[in-house]
Amino acid sequence: MCEGFDSYEPGDETRRNMFADPGGRSALRATSPRNQRNLPCPTCGTPNVLTPKDKAKGYQCNRCADSEEGCF
Repeated sequence: MCEGFDSYEPGDETRRNMFADPGGRSALRATSPRNQRNLPCPTCGTPNVLTPKDKAKGYQCNRCADSEEGCF
């Protein structure tokens, strides 16, 4: 699925704000003082692209995810 995706009801800003790109393709979490983007992608090794919450969910960077999903 390479198009924008928004599974939340309009006006549900609390849940939307937990994502780095609300309503976009990325599933990566937003940064905060306690959730910094300071970890490498487990697939390509690019540094500082994932937060601890992203890593806990088993995510990879957007570029690797797009590549695996056929989005360029």
